[in-house]
Amino acid sequence: MNINIKSIHFDATQKLEEFINKKVEKLAKTVGDDADVDIQLKIVKPQTAMNKEASITLPYQGKRIYAEKVADTFEDAILQVIDSLKVQIEKIKNA
Repeated sequence: MNINIKSIHFDATQKLEEFINKKVEKLAKTVGDDADVDIQLKIVKPQTAMNKEASITLPYQGKRIYAEKVADTFEDAILQVIDSLKVQIEKIKNA
């Protein structure tokens, strides 16, 4: 799986990137090892809470699926995005 992490207007820490890679690689079992996964991280409204936005785009069965969430931390946002993608994948599987 090829994971592309793009952080906008800030530099993601090595620890954050390792966390994201670990969590996203679990999706490899579902979407395939040769998939290109695009992850975008950005801070919206820096002065407020709930300002970390994460989005993931990945291919699944000939489609590109996408999810985006905002949370207090990037880790929480990534976990929410992955949960959302799992729901989308299940819907596609059962369609």
